[in-house]
Amino acid sequence: MRRVFVALFVFALSAFAANVKLYLKDGSYHLVREYKVEADRVRYYSVERSQWEEIPLTLVDVKRTESEVAERKNEIEVEAKVISEEDQAERGLREEIAKIPQDPGAYYLENNTARPIKVAEAKVHNNKGRNVLKVLSPIPMVTGKATLELDGTHSATVLTDPEHEYFIQLSNEERFGIIKLTPEHGVRIVEKMTIVPVTKEIVEEPIEVAIFRKQLTQDGLYKIWPAKPLEPGEYAVVEYTPGKVNMQVWDFAIQPAR
Repeated sequence: MRRVFVALFVFALSAFAANVKLYLKDGSYHLVREYKVEADRVRYYSVERSQWEEIPLTLVDVKRTESEVAERKNEIEVEAKVISEEDQAERGLREEIAKIPQDPGAYYLENNTARPIKVAEAKVHNNKGRNVLKVLSPIPMVTGKATLELDGTHSATVLTDPEHEYFIQLSNEERFGIIKLTPEHGVRIVEKMTIVPVTKEIVEEPIEVAIFRKQLTQDGLYKIWPAKPLEPGEYAVVEYTPGKVNMQVWDFAIQPAR
């Protein structure tokens, strides 16, 4: 449909450009479909009267007429180029969206193919021990300090491009982004948490990475990428509701190419 619109728009511009103002030296003009200089006369097809007519060359401002024709031709070419580029961008976006699975999760493109990032098993570590985080039925929070952790100090998903783009298909309308993980004592800290006494309010402190984001579809598919190249280290794409301890974590590492 978009391609048909572009074709019609360009056609309309071309048709409009076909009508030329043949300027006279007294400042007036004839609206003509085309014209040509023949010796001491100018022969033109009058749009108003739908017939060929002639006028002495000495009465015609040829320079002004040709200048405007060239200017309008350039404007049409610029407009057509912009529309064509927009059409190509939209087509490229549709092709990109088609590559991403509709299942909730995080993905990246490699060799033009979508690769899923495996969701990690996060564990809440507090003074009661370490318990696997269950998103649908969160574990009871104990007053004090806690951390959300992943086992191991390195992710199995290793990427070399510090400016890689990532795709996330949300399972719910929640906060999402990229965070930096902190390797420590055989685990990677996803975030630190404080559970406030009495109110049981949970303050979460992930190390968020500044990102750009673009919504690709109405059903929750987004493309995200870092505002600055990522330093080598451990990271994760995350989806969560602040204060609910329901973070879903898709971990990856950035390592320089060898």
